[in-house]
Formats: sequence, C-alpha cells, structure tokens
Amino acid sequence: MLQQIGGEHVAVDVLMGPGVDPHLYKPTPGDRRRLNAADIVFYSGLHLEGRLAALLEKLSSQKPVYAVTEVLLKQHKERLRAVEGGEATYDPHVWFDVSLWACCVDDAAARLGEVDPAHTADYRRNADRYRAELEALHHEVKEHVLQIPKERRVLVTAHDAFAYFGRAYDTEVCSLQGISTADEADLGSVNRLVDLLAARKIKAVFVESSVPPRNVQALVQGCAARGHAVKVGGELYSDALGPPNTPEATYMGVVRYNVRTMVEALR
Repeated sequence: MLQQIGGEHVAVDVLMGPGVDPHLYKPTPGDRRRLNAADIVFYSGLHLEGRLAALLEKLSSQKPVYAVTEVLLKQHKERLRAVEGGEATYDPHVWFDVSLWACCVDDAAARLGEVDPAHTADYRRNADRYRAELEALHHEVKEHVLQIPKERRVLVTAHDAFAYFGRAYDTEVCSLQGISTADEADLGSVNRLVDLLAARKIKAVFVESSVPPRNVQALVQGCAARGHAVKVGGELYSDALGPPNTPEATYMGVVRYNVRTMVEALR
C-alpha cells in the first residue's frame, strides 16, 4: 500500500518478508536499527504484530508511527470482526476483504503528506488511483468465487485468517487454529474438521505460506482414514506476501493468486 501511494517519493523497507509469520515475529537488533533510521513507521495494527507492540509504542515518542487500520476503528468499526478472549479485540486480517482494505488508503496517504508536505498532491493522486484499482479487484474476486458451486464453497485452512474473505465473498471458512498462529490446534478441532470434510465431500484443504503445514496434513490423513480422499489444494498467502520479483510480491497479486488457487481446487 505504501509503495503504491508513495511511488518515487518513498523508499519502503519491509521488516517481515515472504513466509514470515507476524503473530510470532520477534524484532532483531537489525530491525531496531532500521526502525530508528526510518522517517515514518507504518504497521498493520489490531494487534497483528503483537510482539512488536512495546517497541512500536516506544518508537512513537520519537517519530511518527501509525497503524494503517487505525482509521477502521474510527470510521468503520461496525465492519470489524470482534473476537473473544486474548488481547486482540478485533480480527486483524482485514486485508482479505479488499473493499475494507481500500478504506485504509486515504488515511495512509494523508499520513505521508504530513511528513512530506511537498508531495501531498502526488500522494492523494496515487491514493485515488490505487483505491479505484482495489475497488475493481473487489468485484473481480466476487465474480471468480462464484465459479465454485455454493455447496463446495468451503475454505479450510490452518489458522483463522480468512473470516473477512468469507463474509465479503460468500464463502464458508473453517480453520484449525485461532486468529493467531500462537494458538494450538487440538485433536478435537482436527476431528471436527475431518467430520465436516468427509460428510460434505469437500475436495481440498489449503496450507499457508507463513504457517507450518503439519496440521493441515493431519486433516488429509484423518480423511483418508475415513475413506474420503481430500487433497492439499495449494498454498495460500495469508499473513505474508510472496517472493520478490513475482506477481505475488504485491497485495493485488496475492489476492488474485489466492482466489485462482481456491477456485481451481474447489470448483
């Protein structure tokens, strides 16, 4: 988002690269140096980066530090998914509803303009373009998901990251772990999902690029023991983007890749 809005006027340095789980991430000494060197720090928010919270709070007394989802709490709270227990009051995986993620764009552009007033007009113009592209992508996703018959439109993943996707795109979502990958999947959760997959003849389950695949593989084995063949339909990007210099290195590329992978495996 910040690269799209900032364009040639910003140098975006990302701490968490491909395959990194933000729920469990611990900052390194090198990260601290990079954060200290930054003119402005953006993070996702809603407790996604839980272990960075203390460092970000300390840093905010020295320079601008913003959560891009802060605007959702102020202006779109009714669209956030409340969760029970733990520190996170709301599910942080808002980017899986493209229309909700688009609501963060204008505020991010305004924050950039505050630290770099000379390029405010460029940031606003880029934000307008990018928001329009996201709105078009939102409708594109809706159309593609409809290729999966309603009775097969069941997305089973390792952790509870796709609830916003399910709500926005009329897809039933089930997972083994909670919204944080720090939550453990117990045997009861595995058995309940095996029962569901076998009873409804669901064809595929999905692993995630930032989560170990062992729990999802347990589902495959459990279904096999019940006489139902279920396959791993592919690897989805949940909490991290893809490798550099690939389409999946961008948010829009990841969204398209995920939807294509789901449709091909489930329809």
